[in-house]
Amino acid sequence: MPAITTEPLRIAVLADSDTRWKWGALTARRLAPAGAEIRLDGFLLRGRATPTARQLQETGARADSLREVTAVEFVRGMAGERYDVLVLALVGGGVQAMLHGLRHAWGSGPRPVVVTGYVGVVYEKLADGLLLRHGADLVLANSAHDAERFRDVYEGVGADASAVTEVALPFLDGAPYGGRREPFTVVFAAQPSVPVSRADRAYLLGRLIGHARRHPDREVLLKLRSKPGEHTTHIEELPYQKLVRGLNPPANFRLGYGHMGEVLDRTDLLVTVSSTAALESLHRRVPTAVLTDLGVREALGNHHFIGSGCLTSWDWLDAGELPKPDPAWVARQGVAPGGTPSGGGSYEAAFDTARERIAALLTRPGSLPPLDPYYTAETAPGYLPGILARHHLGPDGAPLPGAPAADRAPGPVRRVVRRAARGAYRHGVQRVAPVIRRMGEL
Repeated sequence: MPAITTEPLRIAVLADSDTRWKWGALTARRLAPAGAEIRLDGFLLRGRATPTARQLQETGARADSLREVTAVEFVRGMAGERYDVLVLALVGGGVQAMLHGLRHAWGSGPRPVVVTGYVGVVYEKLADGLLLRHGADLVLANSAHDAERFRDVYEGVGADASAVTEVALPFLDGAPYGGRREPFTVVFAAQPSVPVSRADRAYLLGRLIGHARRHPDREVLLKLRSKPGEHTTHIEELPYQKLVRGLNPPANFRLGYGHMGEVLDRTDLLVTVSSTAALESLHRRVPTAVLTDLGVREALGNHHFIGSGCLTSWDWLDAGELPKPDPAWVARQGVAPGGTPSGGGSYEAAFDTARERIAALLTRPGSLPPLDPYYTAETAPGYLPGILARHHLGPDGAPLPGAPAADRAPGPVRRVVRRAARGAYRHGVQRVAPVIRRMGEL
């Protein structure tokens, strides 16, 4: 990417959870030219999944500044700021709301290059999520497989597919697996929302503890995403920390947190249902198992790994079997250590095309055209207004009356109310909602 000015490249990242902050911040740095000086400002969208300080620390993603905002505060603030690149690391509805809000705020005036994408494996709501992201200058696809699917969706509805840009997951780093260690370490990568039911989660936990008992020479780690009361990208109604109480696991079984990259540094076998951690593991050539015990189902997300060679069961793992990944499948997922199938280059070069596209947009004469999402008052009059209203934006993207002011920091009373409201929400999600669902099943 050619230098635009002698000033640092200014990048803003708006994220709504710990995992999306990690993806957004690391993606932002990979989008910058090699050796370039950048100024990275982070914004955390206030909501149920706003990360805690501990969660932010665990991501390992850093910024020059970081603060919490509402959607309206962010839109108003961006109207008066000058950035080169904006990364929207949000759920699909959040991206769509920001595209309309920022379109209203910027109009036809100067604006940054707007980038969005996905944190990991895209195994559900493909069309819904993609169309909600349409309108960004770049919609990043983490593999050749995803890029093809993304273009098919856009072209299939008559939307411009030129924004789709193949890259790779930005956090596939670390040393390749060098072979069996002592002690042999098995890591189960837990997911907040997969599986959902108590019975299924208890089953997986029981098999993991059983594996530890069958192999006392192995270290067995249950890698957790969050502590009770914390939220991630998805809601966790039944934390494993609670399910393990009273089970009396053996001494070689333990719970753990921490940065996944650091955990993989000491992993000999990564086990999961469908976590993106499997892609990190495969990229580093760590033996990786995707469980079929609960079926191969879209609801679990493990159908994404059909053809990978990684599908297996606890019975096979207990017997000492290790899956052998299919090299062609791994390459098409953008996690091939030796290169990417479409570009033929190394993982380090996976973001070259995105950098070139951003450079071309930054150096084009005049201002960039106004943002142009597929969803408008004409194409989705029964869908779009509700998405915008959830973020306190009107049908035209303008802040609704009563929206919070961007230039007023919350006072002590507002801060207390916010904490209480968030706590009440989490209590409702983790305690009340499951009870209501169980009652409905009677």
